[in-house]
Amino acid sequence: MIKLDWMKDQKFVFGSVMIVANRMDTLLGRDLQDFDITSKQWFLTVVLGNSFEKAPTIKEVAKEMGSSHQNIKQVALKLEQKGFLVLEKDKKDARVTRLKLTSENEKLAEITQDKAAIFTQELFNGIDKEEMSNARAVLQKMMSNLAEMEARRSESGEEA
Repeated sequence: MIKLDWMKDQKFVFGSVMIVANRMDTLLGRDLQDFDITSKQWFLTVVLGNSFEKAPTIKEVAKEMGSSHQNIKQVALKLEQKGFLVLEKDKKDARVTRLKLTSENEKLAEITQDKAAIFTQELFNGIDKEEMSNARAVLQKMMSNLAEMEARRSESGEEA
């Protein structure tokens, strides 16, 4: 028996989430290479297109994606250089920057849509509805726990 078979479930899930994230990033990055976009850049456009009613601030996007303001700004600047989004100063508060997708991004979404669907289908191959529902519940609890951990660290003055 290999060592993983003896590993406690928590350790296995923790390590597996990290490995799955890394491998998804690598494979998706390869699939997106032809479009001159990284998986992180693509994911930012997906979040912008699906999670907000109006153009969000960098801070709102960072919170939604579980990332830092600096990381989101760096990715957004690259996407702006490629013409997929614009960084726009808020009309009411010039200190605030909002992210808006462009028509170029709509074109990109159309041509990558099929690749994304195939990637997702292959990734979830053989996973039935009950397993998917259970995985969703576990991941939602993990995300909630992470949010609570961040809040506690912010309250105590630690870096989140």
